[in-house]
Amino acid sequence: MQIIRDLATLRDAVATLRGAGKRIALVPTLGALHAGHIELVEEGARRADAVVASIFVNPRQFGAGEDLGRYPRRERADAQMLEKADCAILWAPAVETMYPQGYATNVSVSGVSEVLEGESRPGHFDGVATVVLKLLNQVGPDVALFGEKDWQQLAVIRRMALDLDLPSEIVGIPIVRDDHGLALSSRNAYLAEDEMVAARTLPRALGEAAAAIARGEPAAAALAAATTRLAEAGFTDIDYVTLRDAATLAPIDALGGAPARLLAAARMGPARLIDNLAVETKPAE
Repeated sequence: MQIIRDLATLRDAVATLRGAGKRIALVPTLGALHAGHIELVEEGARRADAVVASIFVNPRQFGAGEDLGRYPRRERADAQMLEKADCAILWAPAVETMYPQGYATNVSVSGVSEVLEGESRPGHFDGVATVVLKLLNQVGPDVALFGEKDWQQLAVIRRMALDLDLPSEIVGIPIVRDDHGLALSSRNAYLAEDEMVAARTLPRALGEAAAAIARGEPAAAALAAATTRLAEAGFTDIDYVTLRDAATLAPIDALGGAPARLLAAARMGPARLIDNLAVETKPAE
């Protein structure tokens, strides 16, 4: 696996892969890799001939008071995981490489980025859209893979790719969870053992709410019950537990023809956790 830090070398390496007729997949990450990231790399290898993974802790997607300074950084261990997964290139640029002196361009996706996380973390999705567009331009992949745990992020990137006629296929990969159902996240490392146990209430509460809504019970009651259960488990700053159109993230109060998604964000101890589930109408018996 090549570890590359400058853009000219990256472009030469990608050109070499292209010259050999290889199809290329991109897996953008912030590092602190876990099994969920490796699933993206492995799926990329199934869809392409060579995988480029990026590790870049993007300052533009962290707001004031967020965890930019303490976000886990462990490139050596991450590189070992990627090499074991047969990643071809690790693209690990410095901040100065991504945002050189005088950098003045920002990408903003209206609508889908303005709700939920967009309300809780102003400017976050501008930073995400900007860095993802840069990565897509730098690597020029045939396919780019993103985890569905960050469902709204995936929706923003899909909207951007559609609006800007980007040629890369944008693929979402199902959430990878631990044995207790908790979505894998680099920020789980912030949790103490008792907080980790309590955090597992999040997927359980969402699962119960999704099942209730799918049975035809009122969505408002199911969402209120899930919110209460999270609070009782020790979650604080419960930003939202909500039922949304899966594509547009417009709020809905009942299942209809369009796919629906149940999304939540809340804080457990030092970590702000997010999760989501598809909600489908159960067939009549």
